[in-house]
Amino acid sequence: MAIAAPIFVFDVVSVINLVLLVFALIVQGVALVHAITQRGDGFATIGTLPKGGWVAILAVCLALTLLGFGALSIFGLIGIAAGLIYLLDVRVGLRDLHDGKGFS
Repeated sequence: MAIAAPIFVFDVVSVINLVLLVFALIVQGVALVHAITQRGDGFATIGTLPKGGWVAILAVCLALTLLGFGALSIFGLIGIAAGLIYLLDVRVGLRDLHDGKGFS
């Protein structure tokens, strides 16, 4: 019975790492696709990095996460942060700009 506990712990850790990896890839992938499909002039209007900067940051972080560094590496955590910043700040600003609720 004493041997079953460590095996169970490794299984739980593996599942948690897999869930975090899937979350990281979804966040970074959605942010990258959204950044690619937007017009470039909107980024300057809302006062953020240019479109090329966001695409480069998100693409490099997604590539490093996919290459095996994982979601809990420094590159994975930076990628999650960059993806969430893009989705929660830049995407909202672009949406408000295109909906007419934003800047005049």
